[in-house]
Amino acid sequence: MRVLGIESSSLVASVALVTDDILTAEYTADFKKTHSQTLLPMLDEIVKLLELDMDTIDAIAVAGGPGSFTGLRIGAATAKGLGLALKKPLVHVPTVDAMAYNMWGAEGLICPIMDAKRSQVYTGLYHTRDGLEVVMEQQPMDMRELAGLLNKKGERTIFLGDGVPVFRELIAEKLQVPYSFAPAHVNKQRAAAVAALGSIYHKEGRTETAMEHIPEYLRVSQAERERAEREKEQKPAGTKI
Repeated sequence: MRVLGIESSSLVASVALVTDDILTAEYTADFKKTHSQTLLPMLDEIVKLLELDMDTIDAIAVAGGPGSFTGLRIGAATAKGLGLALKKPLVHVPTVDAMAYNMWGAEGLICPIMDAKRSQVYTGLYHTRDGLEVVMEQQPMDMRELAGLLNKKGERTIFLGDGVPVFRELIAEKLQVPYSFAPAHVNKQRAAAVAALGSIYHKEGRTETAMEHIPEYLRVSQAERERAEREKEQKPAGTKI
């Protein structure tokens, strides 16, 4: 089985190819360029390097959210375009699940945290010692609330994600359980994890057509929030909502 993985939910842009449980190629960059500038050139480099016939791909796994609204839309458009052109199924892989899958085999509680601004994170809780066990499904949460939840669970916790540098001081202040931070090679989103987890989901029949795929944002966009706030401020006093 050959699965192409696409990850664009954050600043990280990543494309990978997993063939029969072997990571055949991966191209990842964590740099301030739009994913419209990076994803297709990355894929083109992999195709050229491997002399890859794209028709031999069995499925396209895409990080389906949460994350950057723009990044997710570009990743979805790329995956949908390839799926339609190649007539291949898509596999929707939750972003936070794929991040946790980076830590396959680790002891303790795995806690990815993506900075969602306003003291919020996108997070989830997982055990990965013998695969991927979802302890708490991905969701937005206040970081202080998350710290309190982790203290109640009482397990050693491993953090990863772009929320780590943002909330490192808060973690040090609030966490009462042993904790550590994942090392550089596994502490951010990677298309390799998306493709590997996508391969498992594909075997389980968890696929969708290119037309069916919709990113899972979990929250409304900043622009939509700001528009709602403006409309609320402009509404005359006494007006029923």
